[in-house]
Amino acid sequence: MDRTLESLRHIIAQVLPHRDPALVFKDLNVVSMLQEFWESKQQQRAAFPSEGIVVYESLPAPGPPFVSYVTLPGGSCFGNFQCCLSRAEARRDAAKVALINSLFNELPSRRITKEFIMESVQEAVASTSGTLDDADDPSTSVGAYHYMLESNMGKTMLEFQELMTIFQLLHWNGSLKALRETKCSRQEVISYYSQYSLDEKMRSHMALDWIMKEREAPGIVSQELRTALRQLEEARKAGQELRFYKEKKEILSLALTQICSDPDTSSPSDDQLSLTALCSYH
Repeated sequence: MDRTLESLRHIIAQVLPHRDPALVFKDLNVVSMLQEFWESKQQQRAAFPSEGIVVYESLPAPGPPFVSYVTLPGGSCFGNFQCCLSRAEARRDAAKVALINSLFNELPSRRITKEFIMESVQEAVASTSGTLDDADDPSTSVGAYHYMLESNMGKTMLEFQELMTIFQLLHWNGSLKALRETKCSRQEVISYYSQYSLDEKMRSHMALDWIMKEREAPGIVSQELRTALRQLEEARKAGQELRFYKEKKEILSLALTQICSDPDTSSPSDDQLSLTALCSYH
């Protein structure tokens, strides 16, 4: 732990040379510090040159507790994990979580190396009850994950987040299975999506998939959205990276908006009543 703290102080001294490392996380102006951190990174090595710096989003609410999200260059997203009584406090808390993760991301252990890949693949095998042989088969989830890591050798985990989120969404959306049935390997799919960013066009395509699923199984969108909202809140309160959960919510909300504007999308049912309630909530 002491070695990690010393490494963080060294990183702060490099990226924010005029800041006192001992006072960084106590500074109330953590919002400007996060901005300064990423501006410094862009100037040093042109990281994410085509993207904005730091983007904040505050959820509309009539009163506390307030929720704020911050999205970093590369797509990683964090939120406030404390109960905040003002929007400014929520924004500062989200910035603090993002700054801590940004600093940790600079540690050597967060860079994708051969050793990192080996450990990550072993963890993936254990979590999926697979075997190490799966790592060499790109048609399996573990193999696809292995291929993604090797294709991003040298990057940090925050730089890798965009592609990882796309892969997670395709797996959740059922697109990987569908593409496999068309004889497209996961490796080919990953190579294809590596060229694109997770934007409104991609979200719209995935939302259309869920609208089709709603026609086959009325109520499924409302169930998935409830799950996504719960997962997002739990992950936020735990201080975890939120991009996957937040994108799920956005995609399902987009599908929900279309379904609510088209009553003929599915037949009335108990689940449809829940869907109507969620439409009102949305």
